[in-house]
Amino acid sequence: MRSKRYWLFATICVLSAIALFAAGFFMHSIVDFLNPTYSIQFSQDVSRENIINFNQVKSILMKTFYLDVDENKMLEGAIRGMADSMEDPYTVYYSPEQMQDFKEKSTGSYVGIGVTVFMDESEILTVSETFAGSPAKAAGMRIGDKIVKVDGEDVTAIRDSDLIVQKIRGVPDTKVQITVYRPEINDYIDFEIVRQVINLVYIESEMLEDNIGYVQLKLFDEDIAFDFATHVNELIRQGANGLIIDLRNNPGGDYGQVVRIADMIVPSGLIVYTEDKNGHKEEERSDPNELNMPMTVLINEYSASASEILSAAIKDYQKGTLVGKTTFGKGLVQQIIELEGGAGLKVTISKYFTPSGVCIHGIGVTPDIEVENDERYQYYSVEDIPEGEDMQLSRAIEEVKRLISENR
Repeated sequence: MRSKRYWLFATICVLSAIALFAAGFFMHSIVDFLNPTYSIQFSQDVSRENIINFNQVKSILMKTFYLDVDENKMLEGAIRGMADSMEDPYTVYYSPEQMQDFKEKSTGSYVGIGVTVFMDESEILTVSETFAGSPAKAAGMRIGDKIVKVDGEDVTAIRDSDLIVQKIRGVPDTKVQITVYRPEINDYIDFEIVRQVINLVYIESEMLEDNIGYVQLKLFDEDIAFDFATHVNELIRQGANGLIIDLRNNPGGDYGQVVRIADMIVPSGLIVYTEDKNGHKEEERSDPNELNMPMTVLINEYSASASEILSAAIKDYQKGTLVGKTTFGKGLVQQIIELEGGAGLKVTISKYFTPSGVCIHGIGVTPDIEVENDERYQYYSVEDIPEGEDMQLSRAIEEVKRLISENR
């Protein structure tokens, strides 16, 4: 009897202990859920010294810096530093405020000064085009001007073009002070420009001599493929028997749109493909429909990104002759990733390759016929070069005429 009581008592004790443990575990889980703790983890490849120094620097700054330290701001600086350490001008951390500005898309109408820009080889924001009727052109800003200050702030240390552009844009009818370095005079120029609502026209076309159609693409916006088809079809309707596509000073734009334009021109096959560090490829291919017309493509050192995709595809399929100067050489693909709290990360994820398998990053697309305009017009917009003085256009017209005569 005593044995039965003993085992009964022991069983009750065990069950009570289990119940107490379960209750404690449950309560601990509730506390963890309500007051979670987070940690920063590193792989085994990170040196012991770097981890110790990370914690030590944080501790020193918290204890000895002469002002109060915002720990969240300090940690955000470390996050920004991780992106900067990639030494890639296109990989950038965005604060929640910067990310919000970035997400505000322009659809051909925005408040600014009316220029397109790109980061040059020294990572300085450089003007690639000033648009007709824009406040920038009226103020005297020119292609090749390097933007070094915005409202007195030195922006030469900012590696992301979008962050500088955000500083230039603003409220209509407000002024922005811009300082540029102009290489042709080896000096700095200050501009005071009034921001305006800019309604940009990214495509122009006209019929040139001998029924040669001319289409200028200034940037690949979200509607440009439809506009390109409309303009080309109208030129064909008017009797065009040859075509010149002008990509000079075009810094790029929408990847999907340039693929659609290339699809209209080249035959069935590969247009462009991207490849990441793991060897994963994504291809863009064209259908059998193609534009059968003698064609030249104008390019120069300010033709970049999407412009290079189009010109390289046309060259590889021998659909036209490239005339001008070697392009800029941007062959990297970025992705925008939204982070906690509204922040974001723009990160380079892959390289793109031409149909022949060439990555043009840092190299550019070389013309079939190299032509340089007179040095006087090196920093002119295409439409500002006096009639008859555009040697690149003249050579492109001559080449189209030759191609037309060969096809007869």
